[in-house]
Amino acid sequence: MPKNKGKGGKNRKKGKGDNEGEKRELVFKEEGQEYASVTKMLGNGWIEAQCMDGEKRLGHIRGAFRKKVWIAAGDLVLLSLRDYQDSKADIILKYTADEARMLKTYGELPDSLKVNENDVGGESDDDVDVEFDIDDI
Repeated sequence: MPKNKGKGGKNRKKGKGDNEGEKRELVFKEEGQEYASVTKMLGNGWIEAQCMDGEKRLGHIRGAFRKKVWIAAGDLVLLSLRDYQDSKADIILKYTADEARMLKTYGELPDSLKVNENDVGGESDDDVDVEFDIDDI
């Protein structure tokens, strides 16, 4: 068996990804794009989103985001609308809570939108806790 002479495994090659402290430039929507709030995670890279134009659309998490940016229910995202399918869109950007507040102050988002400041787990109000009583079995 040969000895491992490298300097680490695949996680070292990928990099740490510690860019949370860096501020990025605020991205506004352009033509063919829409702000949306994630209402439900559907699985397999799909979400259900309530767009700011009143439509409910299915959103697809694109490949560059899939394992790098974690999206949960209640997050504010920027969708790229499809020309050929009005009911489906692609997620191109996830906004942080600070960026969402900035968009609200600039008037890009409606005042009725609630920004999740401390929603860490992404739990919604309709989650039900189920307990099993082992003594009955």
